[in-house]
Amino acid sequence: MTTTDTGRRADVTLKRMARVLGLVLVAVGLVNTIPSIPGLDAFFQDLSGDPAFAIRKFPYQWLYPLAFVLMMAVVALHHSFWADFRAREVGPLKLRLGAVMDVLLVVTALVVALGYMIEIDSICLIDRATGVRADLLARALEEEKEFALLYGLPEPNTVEDPACVQTLGGWIFVIVGGALAVFLGYNVRVWGFPLVAVAIVIAAYTLITVLVWYVFGADDMNKYLITKLGGEPRSLMDGRPNVEDILVNNAQGLMGRFMGILLNSVFPYIVLGSLFGISAGGKSLIKLAFLWTRRLRGGPAHAAIVSSALFGTISGGPVVNVLSTGVLTIPMMLKRGFGRVFSGGVEAAASSGGQIMPPVMGVAAFVLAAMTVTPYREVVFAAVIPALAYFGCLFLTVVFEARKQGIEAVGDKTPDMLLTGQDKLNLVMIFAPILLILVLLVTPKDAVGCGPLGAFLGVEQIWVNGVCRAENLPWIYQLIQNSAGDAGSAGWWALMLLSCLFFLDAEFRKRPGQLIDALADAGVTISTLYLMFLSVSIIDFCLNFTGLSGFIARDVLGMLRAFGPELQTGGVFLFAALFVTMLMAILLGMGMPTVPAYVNVALLMGPLVVGLGIATFTAHMFIFFFAVASAITPPVAIAAFAAASITRADPMATGFSAVRSGVVMFVLPFVFAFYPELLLIDAAKMDPSAPPGSGVFLSGYGPGVDWAALALLLPRLCIGLYLIASALTRYDRQALAGWETALRLVLAVLVLMRDPALFGPGLAVTALYLVWHSVRAGASKVA
Repeated sequence: MTTTDTGRRADVTLKRMARVLGLVLVAVGLVNTIPSIPGLDAFFQDLSGDPAFAIRKFPYQWLYPLAFVLMMAVVALHHSFWADFRAREVGPLKLRLGAVMDVLLVVTALVVALGYMIEIDSICLIDRATGVRADLLARALEEEKEFALLYGLPEPNTVEDPACVQTLGGWIFVIVGGALAVFLGYNVRVWGFPLVAVAIVIAAYTLITVLVWYVFGADDMNKYLITKLGGEPRSLMDGRPNVEDILVNNAQGLMGRFMGILLNSVFPYIVLGSLFGISAGGKSLIKLAFLWTRRLRGGPAHAAIVSSALFGTISGGPVVNVLSTGVLTIPMMLKRGFGRVFSGGVEAAASSGGQIMPPVMGVAAFVLAAMTVTPYREVVFAAVIPALAYFGCLFLTVVFEARKQGIEAVGDKTPDMLLTGQDKLNLVMIFAPILLILVLLVTPKDAVGCGPLGAFLGVEQIWVNGVCRAENLPWIYQLIQNSAGDAGSAGWWALMLLSCLFFLDAEFRKRPGQLIDALADAGVTISTLYLMFLSVSIIDFCLNFTGLSGFIARDVLGMLRAFGPELQTGGVFLFAALFVTMLMAILLGMGMPTVPAYVNVALLMGPLVVGLGIATFTAHMFIFFFAVASAITPPVAIAAFAAASITRADPMATGFSAVRSGVVMFVLPFVFAFYPELLLIDAAKMDPSAPPGSGVFLSGYGPGVDWAALALLLPRLCIGLYLIASALTRYDRQALAGWETALRLVLAVLVLMRDPALFGPGLAVTALYLVWHSVRAGASKVA
C-alpha cells in the first residue's frame, strides 16, 4: 500500500469520526430546539423531581461552550491539515505542522470554552469549584432579604448573578489573541483567503490603533488612528473589559448572537436542507416544472426558473442549487436551441434567486432577521413582492430570448414529463414540509382556535371589537398556538414531517440508514458554517471596538453633502449614497457565500444607509439583495462559474449573461429603498432616527399595508421590469435597434419615479411607443 493510499484511508477515518461527532451535535441541537409541547416540560420536571429541569431550550451558558467545542472538533477532523498533507505526500516537517494545527484548533476551542465559563457571571467556573460563588450568592440573598424586611417588601428567593472573583486575569489577552489567530488561520484553510481577508485587515487595524494610542496617546490624534481604551496613565489592562466582551458578550462575542442564530433559529433548517438532499423529490420537481412550462416558448429555461425557485427556497445556496437542478435543466435548454452562455446565465440567476424566495430563504435571511430584530415571518412577508418581481423578470427575459432564437413551445406532454405515482409521492415530500412552514409562519397566535372548526370542537371564542380570542384551548390547539409564528418551531416540525414522509419512498425503505448519514452531514455543515461565523464575529466586535463604521458613515455622508444642496434634491443624494453602498456590497461579496457577504457590508456600511433616513430593516434588505447578487457578478461569480462547469462555456461570459438575465436583482433594492411600502411590513417604514420601540414612522407612512400606494406602484413596477428585460435582451416583438434599447431603459427609470410629473408622461410615452412597436412588428411579419 502506498503512502498516498494510507493518507486517503486516514482522511476517510477522520471524516467518519467527524460525522459521528456531527451526529451528536445534531442530536443535541434538535433536542434543544424542540418546540413548546404542552405538558412536556412539566412531565420531565416531575420525572426528575427538579422544577428547574429543562429537556429543551438548554441554558445558553452551558449549551454554547459545549456546542462550540463539538463544532471545532468536527472541523478539525473533517478538514484536517494533517490528513490533507499526508494524502499529498509532503515532507515530515509539514506533516507535523498539519497535525499541530488540527490539535491546536481543538485545544483552543476547549480553552476558549473554559475561559467563557470562568468569565461569564452566570457560571464563574473557578468560583463555583472553590465554593466562593455559593458564599457570594448566600450573602447577597441575605442582604436582599434584610432590605425587603426593612421596607416591607416581599421576601426574595433569588438574586442577580454576582461578578466573578477568580477570573483569567491578564491571561485573557493571550487566550483571546491566540484564539483569533487560530480561528482565522483555519478559516483560510476551509473557506479560502478572500473570505477571511476582510476580518484579517480589520483585526490588524484594531490592533494597530490600540498600539498607537498606547504608545503615542490620544492628544491631537486622528480618530481613525487610535482606539482609546482608558485615560492616563495609559494601561492595556484598561482594555480588559473589552476583551472580556469578546469572550462572553451575548451580542458581539465569539459565542454571541451568531451562535444564538445558528443553534436556536437556523439549526432545523440546515438539517432540513440536508434531508431534502437525499429526497427523491428533486427529479420529480423538475419533471413537474417541465410539465407546467411546456406550453411556453422558453420551455426548459422556464422550467429551470421554476425548479430553481422551488429548490432554492430549500437549499438556500446558489452553487448547490445550480449543481442540483442545472445538471438536468441546462442540457434540456441546449437541446431546445438556447445558447450555452445564455443557458448557464439563466440557471445561475435563477439559482441565486432561491435565496430571496419565501418561505425558506437560506441562512442569511435568518441572520438579517436577528440583526434587525425583526421576526422571521415578517422577513418572509417582506420578500414576497421582490421575489415575484425577480422571477417574473427572469420569465420575461426567457420569453424575449426564445422569440429572438425562434424557439417554439413544445405544447404536448412528452414521456419525460409524465408523473408516475411515485413522483407524486415524492412531490408530497417536497411540498408538505414547505407548506407546513408557511402555514405556521403566517398563522397569528391569537387566531388559533378561532373559526368554524374551533367552534365545532367547543373552543371558547371571545370577540372584542370584531377580533376573536380563543381560551381554554384543547391540547392540539395549544400545540399549534405555541409553534405559530416561530421560525425555529416551524422548521423543527417540518423536519419531523419530512423524516416520516421519507418512508413513502420504496428505495428509502430499503436503505433507511441514509437518514442517519444525512443528519451526520448536517452536523458537519453546521460546524463548518460556524467556523465562517467566527470570522464574521471578529469583524463585528472589532468594528464595535473601534467605532470604524460610525466614522465611515458620518464622513461619507459629510462628503456627499459637501457637493451642495442641489445634490440633495430629487433623491439624487440618496441614490448616490445607495450606489456607493451597492459597489461596496458587490466588492466585498465577490467569491463569498451570502452570509459573510451580507454581514460584512451590513456591519461596515449599514450605519451609512440608515443615516440616509432609510428604515433599518429596509437598509439591511438593500444590502442583503446585493450580497445575493454577488454570486452572479463578475469577475468572481461563483454561481455562474458553477453553471459554466456544466455548459462548458466561458465562465466570464456566463457571468455577464447571468447579470443581464438577473439584472432586476440590482434594480429592486433601489426601488424598495425609495418605495418601502413594497416590503409590506411596518419595520420597513420605521423612522431610524426615532428611539427604538417608539413606533414613529417615516414621513408620509403609517402602520399596515398601504394598498392605494401599492395599486399605484405595482403596475409601474411591472412596466419598468418589462422594459428593462426587453432592453437587455434587445428583443421584444422583433429585434430592437440601439436607440430603442436606450429609450426603453430611460422610460423604465421614468415610470418608476416618485414625481407624477415624471412618471405620468413616462407612462404615456411608453404606451405610445409599445403600440408603435407592436404595429411595426406585425407589419414586418405580414411583409
